[in-house]
Amino acid sequence: MKNILVLFLLTLSVVLFQSLNAQEKNSSIEKAVLQLKEALLSGNEAQLRAISSKHLSYGHSNGLIENQDAFVATLISGKSVFLSIDLSEQTMDQVENTAIVRHTLYAKTNNEGVLGEVKLKVLMIFQKEKGAWRLLARQAVKIPI
Repeated sequence: MKNILVLFLLTLSVVLFQSLNAQEKNSSIEKAVLQLKEALLSGNEAQLRAISSKHLSYGHSNGLIENQDAFVATLISGKSVFLSIDLSEQTMDQVENTAIVRHTLYAKTNNEGVLGEVKLKVLMIFQKEKGAWRLLARQAVKIPI
């Protein structure tokens, strides 16, 4: 009976450790997603560059693909402005130094003075660079509002 109890406690400890480790990993990835959201809302160049990779491939739902410089320029120029962003149905998976994030994004926008709304399914790939998560790739697909 004593051996069974020890085995049970050992198994429980391993399961709890793995669960906490997974939560910690997801927490750091989720923090990066929130940093990206804040950077998109602020249009702050330093924040946008800090959260994105120099190798960024940013795919819009209309087929436009931007590198990091074009992505940042579009947001800091006011050409594309996010007034609000709501994220839902988010999933995250980490494989070594790469994270795959999917979510539904609903946003209110002001693009060149034209108010609008978008609802998108988004796939993002983050890569850990020098200890920090950076957006490496993003692709969005329109879904009906």
